Amino acid sequence: MNHREVAEQLVHLLGGQNNVVSAAHCATRLRLVLEDESQVDTKAIEELDGVKGAFSSSGQYQIIFGTGTVNKVFAEFAPLAGISLEEEAKTETHGDAAKRKMNPFARFARTLSNIFVPIIPAIVAAGMLMGLLGLMNTYNWVDPESGLFVMLDMFSSASFIILPILIGYSSAKEFGGNVYLGAVIGGIMTHPELLNPWGLTDTEPSTLDFFGFGVEMLGYQGTVIPVLLTVYIMSKLEKMLRKVVPNVVDLLLTPFLTVILTGFVALLVVGPVGRALGDGITSVLDVVYGTAGPIAGFIFGGLYSTIVLTGVHHSFHAIEAELLAKAGGNFLLPIWAIANVAQGGATLAVFFRTKNKKTKEIAVPAAVSAFLGITEPAIFGVNLKHRRPFIGAAIGGALGGSYVVFTQVMANGIGLTGIPMFAIAQDPLNYGIAFVIGVAGAFIATLFLGWKEE
Repeated sequence: MNHREVAEQLVHLLGGQNNVVSAAHCATRLRLVLEDESQVDTKAIEELDGVKGAFSSSGQYQIIFGTGTVNKVFAEFAPLAGISLEEEAKTETHGDAAKRKMNPFARFARTLSNIFVPIIPAIVAAGMLMGLLGLMNTYNWVDPESGLFVMLDMFSSASFIILPILIGYSSAKEFGGNVYLGAVIGGIMTHPELLNPWGLTDTEPSTLDFFGFGVEMLGYQGTVIPVLLTVYIMSKLEKMLRKVVPNVVDLLLTPFLTVILTGFVALLVVGPVGRALGDGITSVLDVVYGTAGPIAGFIFGGLYSTIVLTGVHHSFHAIEAELLAKAGGNFLLPIWAIANVAQGGATLAVFFRTKNKKTKEIAVPAAVSAFLGITEPAIFGVNLKHRRPFIGAAIGGALGGSYVVFTQVMANGIGLTGIPMFAIAQDPLNYGIAFVIGVAGAFIATLFLGWKEE
């Protein structure tokens, strides 16, 4: 593959350099914000060497190249399109440009995604440690009173105990506030003076008399929504103060006033309201999970890939993080995970049945990618293009999703799906069975439904 030649052809097929507003890339896709998408020749782009699919979503025109290849194509494409290769400038400009083209709902989902994606490694590490501790305890590998077990237990719970600090930093960055002030607000909400509710059972928090107003001294360890709301207010307050505070005292007064005012807002108003909202969402999901059971798994598993097309799935991380803290496990992630691998099963069916050489070349790597949790090549490069394989994948996701709910499979983290989710699954055996059901169900359904070759 000649990366330079592909990049040159891309610029032409995208409508020329002047039609490219900004560009960036993720692990598998070239992400472009274009002035006028009607100038794009999608059919010709999909025929280019190395291209696995092209589509428009979330305010961006996205071209799938796959891991590794996309980096090399972008390195050649950026100068031809007049895009800066400086990572920070590129990402910031591109993110702003993409958001301007989104509807408010999609913009909200993207905002939550930008906040939680950087935090995922910390939660994944904690989830894997929890899984290791569970194995140690189940099979009596280590005495629960031993120093090793106690220290590993500390390591596994740390991410959730300081979760408001992590969210405070990340959300302040997304909302345009000072990231360190955001972390301070998270620190206030997890201060040692407040009773730590992480793992709390019957202990009752004390009540502080604040000018006749009773403040429950209960911390926000492991919570999500309270700190999100508080840091949003903090960022707005900080920006407002910077406009009115004289420059000569800005460094002194703005942080001081921001922290003290936001701190009162956090503990007196937003925190309690946010906690009630988070508890309400968790309770509703618990009721649906407990009463609808496998039916809910069937519906969620069948619809998840369609939700992915809208980009709204990015907002689920906030709900999943709340579930981890309140429900003792994430029961949504196994459903999403099976829906993802079902896309791989449908793609394999396309590989075995198609006579199109280009489709065969794309199908196997796309299926492997889906089994590892990255579904874009399978969805946009193969299944959605032929329509019926996408429906077959939805059937496989529904069957597997129903099984994981029936067997009450939960995860100890967020972000990992497909094969990697075995590391954080609380019940790897039943997750493995659901994995097979999802893939086989999608494979058989796709072959049965068939599709028309171009």
